[in-house]
Amino acid sequence: MYARHDAIHNSNTPEGKLMQFLANENFPLISVRNLRDFGLNIASIMEDSSGIKDTEVLARAVSENRIILTFDRDYGELIFRRFLPKPIGVIYFRYQPLTPVEPAQHLIRLLNEKDLKLTGMFTVVERNKLRQRTLK
Repeated sequence: MYARHDAIHNSNTPEGKLMQFLANENFPLISVRNLRDFGLNIASIMEDSSGIKDTEVLARAVSENRIILTFDRDYGELIFRRFLPKPIGVIYFRYQPLTPVEPAQHLIRLLNEKDLKLTGMFTVVERNKLRQRTLK
């Protein structure tokens, strides 16, 4: 697939630690496994907490200092309108994947972008476009 890259160590995370991710229930398990094979620390709601509410996913991401990976737009509502505690980051994939591995491939491309900051950001990823908003 792709070679491992130093981007999984991000100087923008606290103390430059390894970025950790939390795959929401709608994030394909095949992509989760591919990302683990790539070397990422990724927990999966589908594997260990299926059926929990979005607010619980958000609380877990905050307590475990993880970036949420999701296809669910509700996290923007929870964070920016309901003012719930903010995780270290959110990556919202705003498209229907053509294959179950497409989200993993897309995230790996993002991690290989030298100047792209994923921590402290709400990142909206479309196939050919990327938007970010600061999590303040």
